[in-house]
Amino acid sequence: MPPKFGTSGLRGLVSDLTPAVVGDYTRAFLAACPHGTGLWVGRDLRASSHDLAEVVIAAARGEGVPVTDCGAVPTPALAMAAMRAGASAVMVTGSHIPADRNGLKFYVPGGEITKADEAAILAALGRAPAGAASHRHSTFEVGGDWAARYRAAFGRALEGMKVGVWAHSAVSRDLLVTCLEALGARVAVLGRSEVFVPVDTEAVPADVRAQLAAWAEGLDAIVSTDGDGDRPLVADATGRIVPGDVLGQITAALLRAEVVVTTVSANTGVDLSGRFGRVLRTKIGSPFVIAAMQAAGGRVVGYEPNGGFLLGFDAMGPEGPLPRLMTRDSLLPIVAALVEGKRAGSLAARVAMEPARFTVTDRLESVPTEASRALLARVEADPAGFVAALGAVQAVDRTDGLRLTLSGGDIVHLRPSGNAPEFRVYAEAASPEAAASLMTGAFGLVTSALGQALQPGPGLV
Repeated sequence: MPPKFGTSGLRGLVSDLTPAVVGDYTRAFLAACPHGTGLWVGRDLRASSHDLAEVVIAAARGEGVPVTDCGAVPTPALAMAAMRAGASAVMVTGSHIPADRNGLKFYVPGGEITKADEAAILAALGRAPAGAASHRHSTFEVGGDWAARYRAAFGRALEGMKVGVWAHSAVSRDLLVTCLEALGARVAVLGRSEVFVPVDTEAVPADVRAQLAAWAEGLDAIVSTDGDGDRPLVADATGRIVPGDVLGQITAALLRAEVVVTTVSANTGVDLSGRFGRVLRTKIGSPFVIAAMQAAGGRVVGYEPNGGFLLGFDAMGPEGPLPRLMTRDSLLPIVAALVEGKRAGSLAARVAMEPARFTVTDRLESVPTEASRALLARVEADPAGFVAALGAVQAVDRTDGLRLTLSGGDIVHLRPSGNAPEFRVYAEAASPEAAASLMTGAFGLVTSALGQALQPGPGLV
């Protein structure tokens, strides 16, 4: 299967991300989109990322575009630095997907690429190399600048807290430790790995949750990110994970946002809280969130259920300014949750102040796109019949996939992934136990239906 390209970037098996393919997409991006003062390149810690970054750098230099090599650095740090420099950027990362896959994320000088940029890049594929040459510069200050932004805004706000950092293979791991210590926290480093560990902050497996609970004793919280550092993971003093959309609600309240933009898959607590003047819902994906934020203006923020947070106005922290950052970031919601948890007496106490809406997310992997589409079409034809065992359907939202509100307010959301061969299932209810039970039922229905769809037909082996 060839690599897949969309607004989350280019993704595919490492074996399919050949120099020819990566070079072609790099040239197309530089031809179709503004690149400003040059191209900044970063990478995560996958074994394949260094070599792929070298291909990107060589292709850009061959187009005569000056390159700044930032080395291994979190995605939001790279994006922030490139935007400040008026440059474009390419991050070599597969985000949360397994190590046998990788990808490229593209940024124009104003931030993440849009759907229009995506179409333009696809139309520009197949260009011959220009055969030019340009300068290559290296910098190792990008990550430090990202962390310093929060020290300037929050000072010693975490004084007296003890926080665990699940390091695994996240490219953000050392910067996260440095930042939290500068904010006053005592830090315990947990689970550092030199082998890449795929971490999906929306679908944390049971064994990882059990490990977090075992590590949590004596800690006020445990924090981490996904592989490229743009999605946060936060657990309380018992090891219970705080959902990403709840982190978004808490962060938006801390910043005194007036407009909140989030995806249709986020839980409804933000609507029920009554803290915000407007709550706007979009399709899933940061480009949709960014477009709605730009249209709304004012004191606007955005977030996704994966926890990635976008700041659309120049805010103030307790100690100083916090400039806007219109790209998905992990560090702001981590710091905000810890600050608010300390103020409330514990992170669990602060979470309990939010409306009682709880979400669970899971996914079926290695599901062909055709099978996912067929299942969604089947459910759309008879949503009430498909989920009859779970409850009566009161409302149907087709903004992105199929989001079914059941009697009593429970929600089941079915959606094929936009950037991987996966089928995602979301469940929302008024308690963690009810959400887990609803997920078990919904996931069982989807698993059964996809299993039937994937069974070989007559004459097939």
